[in-house]
Amino acid sequence: MLVSQILGNKGDLVFTAAPADTISSVAALLHARRVGAMVVVEGDRDVVGIVSERDVVRVVAEQGRAGLGRPVSTCMTREVIFARPDESVDSLLARMTDRRIRHLPVCVDHRLVGIISIGDLVKAKIAETQAEAEDLRAYIAQA
Repeated sequence: MLVSQILGNKGDLVFTAAPADTISSVAALLHARRVGAMVVVEGDRDVVGIVSERDVVRVVAEQGRAGLGRPVSTCMTREVIFARPDESVDSLLARMTDRRIRHLPVCVDHRLVGIISIGDLVKAKIAETQAEAEDLRAYIAQA
């Protein structure tokens, strides 16, 4: 299964933040939208970073409540790892496991077109495995 197929099923909605947004406002949006990360963009969806719940927790642990008033640009990950629509679930699962990341923005020609979470990939892998098992059962039943 490819990333494009997952995005076709789940949609291409990506929640974004601006670099100047406060960490507090981003934390509130993460909670309200029930997502684990937001892509940080400037201008016409130019990706400049990604901020996750982990980043917010790190700020609170290191700086306390005062850190929540700082801009999200101070805690976001700037070296964003991307996915392409033509990549496979297996390749992304390996990349995310190796890098210990849970969210990958999906880009085409440097344009943000979606986001994939490790949960999306696991769900797709389970569905793929179940379909293969069902095919094998049907094949064996015919024999």
